[in-house]
Amino acid sequence: MNPDDRKYTREHEWVLLEDAAGAATVGITHYAQDQLGDVVYLELPAVGATVGHLAKMGEIESVKAVSDLYSPVSGDVTEVNGRLAHEPELVNNDPFGDGWMLRVRMADPSELDNLLDAAGYAEYLGQL
Repeated sequence: MNPDDRKYTREHEWVLLEDAAGAATVGITHYAQDQLGDVVYLELPAVGATVGHLAKMGEIESVKAVSDLYSPVSGDVTEVNGRLAHEPELVNNDPFGDGWMLRVRMADPSELDNLLDAAGYAEYLGQL
């Protein structure tokens, strides 16, 4: 269920390293969207903003609750998924694809070493 090509946080975000220069895509996991229910609104940082490793980067609102979003890596936001402003349900329908949230130029790729791989994340979910 959780793709092997990315890393995961215990707060249920994922990051996919796109290239050797440190470009990365960020989103939330299937588990997170399932727990939230229908997503109705997202507050995400603007292009050019700086996000911090495991620091709050925005909020996600669903029919059930408003929750904080945390960045798996630090760096500068290079792109925000504009479709989510009008189609927040993409987060529910395709959290690992069209429901991505941001693209970041990572400041420190070694931060990936502090995150869980797919097997570690699955094990963590099994403990919840």
